[in-house]
Amino acid sequence: MIKISQTAEACGGGIAEGGTTTFRPPYVPITLGALAGPHGGHHFLTTRRTPMHEWHRSAGAVMMQSGPWLRPQCYPQPGESLEAAARREARTVREAVGLVDVSTLGKFELFGHDAAEFLERIYVNRWSSLPIGRSRYGVMLREDGMVFDDGTTSRLSDRHYFMTTTTAQAGLVQRRIEHCRQVLWPELDVRIVNVTEQWAAVALAGPKSRSLLMAVIDGIDGSNAALPFMACSSGRFGPATARVFRISFSGDLAYEIYVPAGHGERLWRAFVEAGRSFGITPYGVDAINALRIEKGHVTGAELNGRTTADDLGLGRLLKSDRDFIGKRSLSRPGLREPKRWQLVGVAPADRKSVLPPGGKIVENPDRPAPTACLGELTSTTWSPMLDMPVGLALVSGGRERHNERLFAVSPLMKQCVQVEIRSPVFFDPEGERLRG
Repeated sequence: MIKISQTAEACGGGIAEGGTTTFRPPYVPITLGALAGPHGGHHFLTTRRTPMHEWHRSAGAVMMQSGPWLRPQCYPQPGESLEAAARREARTVREAVGLVDVSTLGKFELFGHDAAEFLERIYVNRWSSLPIGRSRYGVMLREDGMVFDDGTTSRLSDRHYFMTTTTAQAGLVQRRIEHCRQVLWPELDVRIVNVTEQWAAVALAGPKSRSLLMAVIDGIDGSNAALPFMACSSGRFGPATARVFRISFSGDLAYEIYVPAGHGERLWRAFVEAGRSFGITPYGVDAINALRIEKGHVTGAELNGRTTADDLGLGRLLKSDRDFIGKRSLSRPGLREPKRWQLVGVAPADRKSVLPPGGKIVENPDRPAPTACLGELTSTTWSPMLDMPVGLALVSGGRERHNERLFAVSPLMKQCVQVEIRSPVFFDPEGERLRG
């Protein structure tokens, strides 16, 4: 401000005549080091490792960054490419059984008389009716109505719930729910504890997962009658408590097993050893991606800050008789527009052309993409079960375009592929496998 004043005086006037600099961020002084920090490589942020990290490395896993965590991308065998390894892992899950480290999921314990009421307000769907011993998929919205995060929450006892969130959003979810508890609704009797690092977690998936579960975890009845889909129970792994949730992200018969973090690697090794006779394989993020795309399950690529629950085909979850964060914004005309970009499945018309990642969906590839863009590819993979490339996309009025043929174009990659718009659920659309 002193320099501004001196400049104004030199021009024969005051600040009123000379004006001030444009007010823009940063509004307070900030060091150049803080601005450069995120570009300083892995030394800038804490790198988090799961309890099974050393086993993954010894097994030849290729590690990748996922949020703040290091996770296996895949476990290539000698002479095997990363792509071939992911396909092998995904197919083994579908045909036998796979084991994946899901310790990176955000984990929160909720206690208190008003825990169910708290969940009713932060999620779009209902929680007060959830029975003890059952789990439910939940969706959170931002205040503007866009999807913020998704995950599952299980009712362990009358006033005790266990919430899991996505790996990448766990920190932001904690900030959100603590703000709600402390600032928005301090009158509610609810206490929240972040237990992400207290529990190691693995997921068993595949038609042989039930038999393997019962071979390793004591005191658990894995039958459909005792542990149906979206139920939870507890057993023992040696001296440790093992929480077992029948939840599936792959679309197959699957379980998530949680033990105290200090027992995580021992649990993993026990499943690997007992699973040899079942043809088990560990699998990584690439195989997870292939499996979830085959089932039309959304992740960060679709939860991109621009999609509502209805855009993603989750509008049926919205409760109409209760308020929740983001509900009022959903009444805005723009969020009810029938031509909004909606989740669809995409497959190449010739069943072999590789889909361009991030490609734009257009009717006529000869017209300029910005003016004719109907949507975009969000996720692509090679389907091990359909034996062809498939993908998920957000397309204008997508649910009305099933069986329509359009084009996926990528000017940067110089690719143009004719595609067929389909249901986002490519594999086992009736969900028979996960309930088997």
